[in-house]
Amino acid sequence: MPKLRVYNSTSLDGFIADGAGDMSWAHKEDAQWREFVNGNATGGGALLFGRKTYQMMTQFWPTADAMQWNPIVAERMNNLPKVVFSTSLREATWNNTRLVRSDIVSEIQKMKDTPGPDMTIMGSASIVSQCAQAGLIDEYYVVVNPIVLGAGLSMFAGVREKVTLAASRPFENGNVLLTYQ
Repeated sequence: MPKLRVYNSTSLDGFIADGAGDMSWAHKEDAQWREFVNGNATGGGALLFGRKTYQMMTQFWPTADAMQWNPIVAERMNNLPKVVFSTSLREATWNNTRLVRSDIVSEIQKMKDTPGPDMTIMGSASIVSQCAQAGLIDEYYVVVNPIVLGAGLSMFAGVREKVTLAASRPFENGNVLLTYQ
């Protein structure tokens, strides 16, 4: 059965976006980090988004700027299967995207119970929180960035869960990838 993973960057104090919704602080470029990101992008599976993250992603990844900036990641983002959860979107026009308007937890449980590719939630704090509270998340890939925001958006609102550290990897740019199960 498919695994459900979370992949998000956070500040040192645990926020995936600042108080204004900005995440530009999480985008540090250096050769080692780019190599990791490109290698990570070569994995398969399905990407899961909430409406806000989906709309943010569609503003960049399907563009010529994205292909010029990082063609490896852009190709994967554009071609992997995607599911967007929203009750307000009328349509999902990004390549290989399915719009789901039903209950997030029930739908993801169905997806986990059906043979298919592993799934990764990116961004989408509300979806992460709901799935964590329902015990649906198998692994967390958390990239801790060396910045303190003081306030912002947490993917763990309302969550109380014991996890086990499976791996850690520091990067020269100050980021640390923590893998929890």
